[in-house]
Amino acid sequence: MRPPKPLGPVMLDLQGLTLSPDEKDKLTHPAAGGLILFSRNYESPQQLMTLIGEIRASRPEILIAVDHEGGRVQRFREGFTGLPPAARYRESNGQQTLSEATAETAGWLMAAELRAIDVDFSFAPVLDVDSGISDIIGNRAFSRDPLEAATLARAFAKGMRRAGMAAVGKHFPGHGGVAEDSHLALPVDHRAFDEIENRDLQPFKTLIEFGLEGIMPAHVVYAAIDERPAGFSRFWIQEVLRRRLGFGGTVFSDDLSMAGAAFAGNYVDRARLALEAGCDMVLVCNMPEAAGQVLEALTNHSNPERESRLQRMRGHFSMDRNALLASADWQRATEMIASINEQTGHA
Repeated sequence: MRPPKPLGPVMLDLQGLTLSPDEKDKLTHPAAGGLILFSRNYESPQQLMTLIGEIRASRPEILIAVDHEGGRVQRFREGFTGLPPAARYRESNGQQTLSEATAETAGWLMAAELRAIDVDFSFAPVLDVDSGISDIIGNRAFSRDPLEAATLARAFAKGMRRAGMAAVGKHFPGHGGVAEDSHLALPVDHRAFDEIENRDLQPFKTLIEFGLEGIMPAHVVYAAIDERPAGFSRFWIQEVLRRRLGFGGTVFSDDLSMAGAAFAGNYVDRARLALEAGCDMVLVCNMPEAAGQVLEALTNHSNPERESRLQRMRGHFSMDRNALLASADWQRATEMIASINEQTGHA
């Protein structure tokens, strides 16, 4: 049995429901280390398990991820529990009440359903504090209050951990203070560091103390602090995140195909700048040709510390999907979520 290949610094995506020969070649490239799945890759649980089996057969050790936080951002629908937006957990039972138990159960349910099809982790929870001005964040945030957001996000992450899944907090140091969508533009936040520290950084501090495994920086410029977006900023990643906050986990860039990353030049330049700033893994999505260029450019990008951090993102506790769906824990959790969805009108 051959030893596993080291995990490279590039996370790729797939174009459809099956694995093409070209995609198989990319997955086995030494610079590849992760794969993110999207709705276009999903038809049914059985199809997805077959696809993941193909992926594992080609590159057994690769990390498989998905954006599956709930609400607007949930890639797999039919056959999975439809989770409400994060803001709904403090409104459960029709009241503005803080419900850590509800958030923890939801985190467990989300993670358990994904682990049962062999997905390693989800890019969740959102740690942004809603300020009432960001449509791209909005009800994806747990609360407009930093301490409430931190408490509920920690409970959600606790549930994920109970199901064998690492958590990834996003979008460091906080995307809730800008109106623009970084998928379409490069947002600029003009607030001073002290204001961001006292508000937006609070959930990140709390989750780091809890042992948060991963963080994704925002494609946002905090103009009073650094001219570069946080995901390309040594100050934000190495000085604030690593040194001041003591974060020892994995840093994932946000998708380098987003408009918020375009300032850095072509895709190879974007990837290199993000890695030089302190990211451990860069996401190159929706651009297969660019992904190939980044893989070739980063062939010899070896880093034992990064490798060690990435290994902590691997899923634990293999689950049988049929056994999960037949369990009393799953039944109770889905009934709770259905109750919340009925109260809030969430489908």
